[in-house]
Amino acid sequence: MADVRSRNWGTLAVRGAEPRRKAFASVTTPVVHSATYAFDDSAEIIRYFNGEIDREEYGRYGNPTVRAAEEKLSALEGAAESALFSSGMAAVTTALFELLKAGDHLVVTSDSYRRTRQFVRIVLARLGVEHTLVAPNDERALLAALRPGRTRVILSESPTNPYLRVADIALLAKARDACPGANLIIDATFATPINQRPLEQGADLVVHSCTKYLGGHNDLLAGSVSGRAPLVAAIRDLRGVLGGVLDPQSAFLLLRGLKTLPLRIARQNESALQIARWLEAHPRVQQVFHPGLPSHPDHLLAAKQMSGFGGVVSFRVRGDASRLVDACKLATLAPSLGAVETLIEQPALMSYFELTREQREEVGITDDLVRLSVGLEDAEDIIADLAQALEAA
Repeated sequence: MADVRSRNWGTLAVRGAEPRRKAFASVTTPVVHSATYAFDDSAEIIRYFNGEIDREEYGRYGNPTVRAAEEKLSALEGAAESALFSSGMAAVTTALFELLKAGDHLVVTSDSYRRTRQFVRIVLARLGVEHTLVAPNDERALLAALRPGRTRVILSESPTNPYLRVADIALLAKARDACPGANLIIDATFATPINQRPLEQGADLVVHSCTKYLGGHNDLLAGSVSGRAPLVAAIRDLRGVLGGVLDPQSAFLLLRGLKTLPLRIARQNESALQIARWLEAHPRVQQVFHPGLPSHPDHLLAAKQMSGFGGVVSFRVRGDASRLVDACKLATLAPSLGAVETLIEQPALMSYFELTREQREEVGITDDLVRLSVGLEDAEDIIADLAQALEAA
């Protein structure tokens, strides 16, 4: 058990869920590279399977370093339990496989992560699971989509990619309550536990691509599911069958990233809002998307529901978006987000290249759209980089 109790982010991030005394008197959690674990005798095996002792058995079912990272994330998330996976998609798909079966129905907000929607539309549909897409925060459409007795999952993302729409979690929880037996899942990757608390606001499960802000250094792939203990336990058991486990080295890197999460998020919140305001005033920018701006459609909801507005800014340029991203000297042209380095991309090319322009525009992805993931560089330097790149666009 952890020795330190606190409600403060900095203390929780560094000390939360960590025992004061660790193996080998190590200050940091050791990396345990072992695929299997020895028992003293047959009696210990029996005690283990009877639930009398808590220990590791085989790497697909658990690892001490991974478990330490899960406990740290639970402390930050305010969750009873967390389970880690080899990627964010492994977390989402395993959770949905556990909660849905043939004949069930789920509701998905239309701007959720595109690969999640692809999994729902193609894989789950092939298995006999029906779905309905609804626009974010459209109460009438949401309630009309429900099928009491069949709707088992309501799935949303908040904020979303790339327009940073903020889901009304209280509204989604109300819809969940109208369907006994349903569960509300929120993908809070863009928010992190520092900026948004979905479990406290009514969600049953919160998922993250830990690759992004939680890891924070562009050097690991991981995903997580946090929430009520029975739900997470069932999902963890299925993880052991499907095999999407996190390796101990990535768990160690995630632990390291979580310890600086509050500091990084505070800096990225501040810089992103400063950059969004600057972009909104620039004559070569036609529209900026950031929940911290009063012009954003969900600004009031974000101010009520979130404690920070996040580190991503999307904007539409008056000019050639490809020339803009190519002209950046500080911002790196790359996918992903949430790390210490500022990254920039043109979603039409990076994420939707396989679609025609008409198909992209149907899903709201225009060729003039740019997404900026703000890192830890000085905001003034990021702005200077964008200024010279906008002149080249």
